[in-house]
Amino acid sequence: MGVLLLVARLALRDLRRRRGEALILLIALTATTTTLALGRTVGGGADRPWERTRAATAGPDAVATSANAADLAALAHAPGVTASAGPYATVFVDDLRVRDVRVTALVQGRDGPGGPVDRPQVTSGTWARRGGVVVERAFATALGVRPGDGLSIAGRRLTVAGVAVTAGRVPYPSSTPGLVWATRADLRRLGRPMTSHVMPLRLADPSAAPSFAAAHRGVRAWQDMGASATAELHLVDQALMTGTWALALLAVACVTILVGGRLADQTRRVGLLKAVGAAPRIVAAVLLAEYAVPAVAASAIGLVAGWAAAPLLARPSAGLVAGGRPGVTVGTAALVLAVAVAVTGAATLVPVVRGTRMSTTRALAGPARPPRRSAGLIRLSARLPVPLLLGLRLAARRPRRSALALASLAVTAAMVVAAIALHGDIAHKDARTTGPMFVPGAENPVTRQVNQVVIVMTLALVVLAAVNAVLIAWAGSIDARRPGALARALGATPGQLTAGLSAAQLLPAALAGVLGIPLGLAVYAGARAAAGVPGGAAIPYAWLPAVVPGTVVVVALLTALPARLSGRRPIAEVLRAD
Repeated sequence: MGVLLLVARLALRDLRRRRGEALILLIALTATTTTLALGRTVGGGADRPWERTRAATAGPDAVATSANAADLAALAHAPGVTASAGPYATVFVDDLRVRDVRVTALVQGRDGPGGPVDRPQVTSGTWARRGGVVVERAFATALGVRPGDGLSIAGRRLTVAGVAVTAGRVPYPSSTPGLVWATRADLRRLGRPMTSHVMPLRLADPSAAPSFAAAHRGVRAWQDMGASATAELHLVDQALMTGTWALALLAVACVTILVGGRLADQTRRVGLLKAVGAAPRIVAAVLLAEYAVPAVAASAIGLVAGWAAAPLLARPSAGLVAGGRPGVTVGTAALVLAVAVAVTGAATLVPVVRGTRMSTTRALAGPARPPRRSAGLIRLSARLPVPLLLGLRLAARRPRRSALALASLAVTAAMVVAAIALHGDIAHKDARTTGPMFVPGAENPVTRQVNQVVIVMTLALVVLAAVNAVLIAWAGSIDARRPGALARALGATPGQLTAGLSAAQLLPAALAGVLGIPLGLAVYAGARAAAGVPGGAAIPYAWLPAVVPGTVVVVALLTALPARLSGRRPIAEVLRAD
């Protein structure tokens, strides 16, 4: 118990001494854990609204549609069918009017909602009566109608008697045109020919519905309808999972930069701990605990934030039965904690092991080993302008850090490209969802929810990448103090040194922008395939080249202040301190 208390006190004391770095680490890990918690919460409940709707409305296992009612009557006695309802006559009308809105609709003749299969649940108002119709809830939401409002169908004035949900048809606008129920007498009064007949079916084995649908023409399985009805939640889930991986990579980069920037200080601390008698395992525990505490705190914050934000980003279609606020399971909590610890461990384990194996004398002797110099690089950079010469040599002094900056910026650029591709694709789809089957101005829930998630993910990635860029510039300015002071002593101006420090970051930024374009397109294509989105993507390729200069400009602005502060320090002060 005494050892654990000692480790905790030493770790907390170091965190208090470096509150700014601890806060940055907490923010980076919280962004990752929140996204992961959101993805698990949304993804785990993506199918639940459809399942609740099926349970509340005695949802069919399959729905058969045919122009001939006799064919459906024969299908009701097919092997594997245990119950059926209808068939219900359906009329296609092209002039449903609400105020100044005109849209097409399917009107189904049905005197009552009861039956052995497919019993629509009236959520407000009553069932259809003479002169009164029931509107499917998602369609009613798009039209902006509620019980008591008036509408016109095929020139006949009717009243909205109620609003209902059903699992016998995919909600609007995932399925078009919208659905309206009327009494059979009112359906005949419309004076329109019967378009089709619909018969809900109950199967002995609901899991066999896809094979039953494949064997019978005009039959659709409940699994297929459920996938369409919850498509927006699955797209949100896929976007969150993709963002989680990207944020985790950026968080690893953030922790690695923090550890690298403190390497010399940590080395001396290892030497002091060993000098007072601490065993290597105690030293390793102290160093790991310093980063494990923010990881545990970030896990708790991420779980709460993900639980709170899940209903905002994962609202099901209005045509489905909504449940309560999604809960956080023990499995989700364990996974979020494991990811947070793994992210910190991946960035800190190697430096910790290296430090514990180092001898006490060497750890106390001084800072980390100086970087190697390359004669070929010196000859190559000698003819460059002074800012580029300094920038190239500073970048080459820490090749791992330059590679880390490249990877961090490439991941961010790739996600920005994927967001641009998704935005262009959604805009293209929205342009196609205009016409007589769609209510003008009605918002597509897929567009709304996916856009919300993409905006949140993009902002989180950009902020975390900006933090990484500033940290890399800060760590680079620390490494460049002595060589920068020597360069100034040999005639370089403060402006040239500042430009050189910025150039050291701009070289990886330019390459990251170039690599981010194909990587982002590949990420987007993979996300579409994983979410089961059919068809080709309409990507605005003309926008993508702007990613390269945009990345360079943003990195230049972020690194300007650390570079300027480092380039303005007095030469004598720097050399005397070193």
